[in-house]
Amino acid sequence: MFTRIFVATMMAAALTTPVYAQTATPGVDARQERQQQRIDQGVASGELNAREAARLNRQQDRIERMEERAKSDGVVTNQERRQLNRAQNRASRHIAREKHDAQKAR
Repeated sequence: MFTRIFVATMMAAALTTPVYAQTATPGVDARQERQQQRIDQGVASGELNAREAARLNRQQDRIERMEERAKSDGVVTNQERRQLNRAQNRASRHIAREKHDAQKAR
């Protein structure tokens, strides 16, 4: 009895693990977190004013929605990963540009 339950459990785990691995995006999630920290640090230091921070946060929200759409069908394809990476590269450049421009928080 125990052997049957054990085998059934192992088979179920083997079948569900590949699906999870295809939709996992730990690199995207980690990068989103780092970029959000950069925005928060810019606000705290006064390098970003409220309008700049709001614009950058909206951009981060759009990337988050892109990621959710990519995951929605159960598989994140290489093309979707490239699109997410390009969007994150663009957002990173925008963060750097806004933090180092002449505008400061009042």
